Amino acid sequence: MTASRLRLGENGRISLPAAYRRQLGFRPGDELIVRLEDGAISVTSPKLAIERARRILSRYIKTKESLADSLIADRRAEAARE
Repeated sequence: MTASRLRLGENGRISLPAAYRRQLGFRPGDELIVRLEDGAISVTSPKLAIERARRILSRYIKTKESLADSLIADRRAEAARE
């Protein structure tokens, strides 16, 4: 799918094409993230945004170690030194 023409409805509402909703796994009532960037609107779900962020970060993080666990260990070690 590349592009679709939509008509702006009452109160500025748009309806996403069913094929797009199916492909993205959007269901009625889902929370979505809408971003305006460079004159374009992008729509995603929090789940897809987190997956995208993880893919981006995985390029820079080569270990399978939990960064949260590593940060907690660092903070505990720092507190023990004080």
